[in-house]
Amino acid sequence: MAGNTEDGDNERLPLLKSALSQGPSFAQDRSSLLSNWWLWELIEACTSIIALAVVVIILFIYDGSSLPDWPSVFTINSVISFLSTISKLSIVAAVSAAVSQCKWLWYRKAEPRRLQDLQLFDDASRGPWGAIQLLFSLRARHLAFLGAVVIVLVNFFDPFIQQVVVYHSRSVPAEVAPKIARSRIYAARSDEGLPLPSVVDLSMKAGIYNGVFDIKDNADSAISHTCSTGDCSWQNFTSLAICSKCIDITSHVEKECTDGKCHLLYIPNGPMLSGLGGQINNTITNISSELQGIEPSVLRFTSLLSKKVSDPNDAFAVECSLFYCIGKYAASVTNGIASQELLSSWRNDSARLDTNTDLILNPPTSFSNESNKTEPFKITHVAAVALNSFMSTTFTGSGGINNSGSVFSSDVIQALYDTSNLTKRIENLATSMTNSIRGQDDNVSGPAYGIAWTSETYVHVRWAWLAFPATLILLASCFLLGVVLETSYRNVLVWKSSNIALLFHGRSLRLSSRSGKPVNKLSAMTERATNIKARLVETDTEGWKLDQDD
Repeated sequence: MAGNTEDGDNERLPLLKSALSQGPSFAQDRSSLLSNWWLWELIEACTSIIALAVVVIILFIYDGSSLPDWPSVFTINSVISFLSTISKLSIVAAVSAAVSQCKWLWYRKAEPRRLQDLQLFDDASRGPWGAIQLLFSLRARHLAFLGAVVIVLVNFFDPFIQQVVVYHSRSVPAEVAPKIARSRIYAARSDEGLPLPSVVDLSMKAGIYNGVFDIKDNADSAISHTCSTGDCSWQNFTSLAICSKCIDITSHVEKECTDGKCHLLYIPNGPMLSGLGGQINNTITNISSELQGIEPSVLRFTSLLSKKVSDPNDAFAVECSLFYCIGKYAASVTNGIASQELLSSWRNDSARLDTNTDLILNPPTSFSNESNKTEPFKITHVAAVALNSFMSTTFTGSGGINNSGSVFSSDVIQALYDTSNLTKRIENLATSMTNSIRGQDDNVSGPAYGIAWTSETYVHVRWAWLAFPATLILLASCFLLGVVLETSYRNVLVWKSSNIALLFHGRSLRLSSRSGKPVNKLSAMTERATNIKARLVETDTEGWKLDQDD
């Protein structure tokens, strides 16, 4: 048994020795491939191209999108910077090696070259300053000129990359939709939601007074809404509303004057002003035919005003009508401030107020944009009668102001007298009353839903800035390929930046001074190298060597 084991070990021993002997040979071949050929530089060039390609892919994926949800330590900029650095360093290493190889190609020319050119090529492979010196020395006479251009331009690689990605803000819809009040029904109710038999509810009274007393005529911003982001929009929704129309009837004013002074201003069958001092008189009258037939009416009144009764040209008269309608709105909230616009309105002039029948308004589908509407727009007869009665009482009255003071029948009449634009104030009144109607929860229409906009930061790629790095890598790759091909064509060994090659193959150079003394100082060596010319030749006895030209 022992003899068999020993025989087996003896059989395996040559195989083990053979494997051990192959290991160093393979390592030597791999080292030879890296040192004596262009494998390492080709890997670097491919790495540079792949890194830039990954940058392009990332930018293509995230261009125009919101910021990626990456771990906090990673950002688009940091990833792009990392990859672009790999791309730049890789291509610089490959180009530097190719520029170093160019010096051997330079001395392979038929005519001898200055020995000092060795230093020029070596400096050019190390950085932009040496590359600039080589540019002025070669002046596009050699392939190395392109390599020097790349080494100089690569210093602008990072600034261009940094300009590729910028961040902008845009508005995008938020998850929660905003709501704005609208209504299909107006029915006077108490704060507890109970119907009121014959009086106007307090919310409508508040709307009337707010509309009249709002000196900024800003009722459009007082609509009930919810907007979590402070920036929302609603398009084309309909609601039961109060509309208004006012016309100038100053031409109907009659004057009674004595000695050029008018002491009486009046409208036949309408309001009248007499005496001195600014005055106003509101009456419930029908003067103009232009407002005839506008139904269903809430209020129609005539207002005669004069700041100076003695001046007949100062008097003016306005007749206004408030009526139920269906309004089509667009609304928005900007920086937390709401506003709305009445795009158009629809009314039913054939509808009439009846003390026993509710008012029903059925706009055409083309106006309401509601193909599946289940409930009509409705005003209960109790609420309509109560509101008409209240409005007629509230907007009837007179008053004036003179040197002794002012007397007005009500605060509403005084507010109408003090406004500079009565028509606009009545429009504001109609909007405020509409807000009160829309603010009631009628359990039928529900609110109108819109879009809440929120600010989002997104990635914007400026592709033009990527053209320079891509072109630079293309030039560098072409330069590397050119050096590889010329090295093979001229049958030059791949020595690149090796100083050992210079020691082995430059021993025949006679570098001492003309007097035979050794040259030790760098300045003296540089001066001496300027006057020595050499070329790279292949001999039968010594192989490759730098041959000095005598």
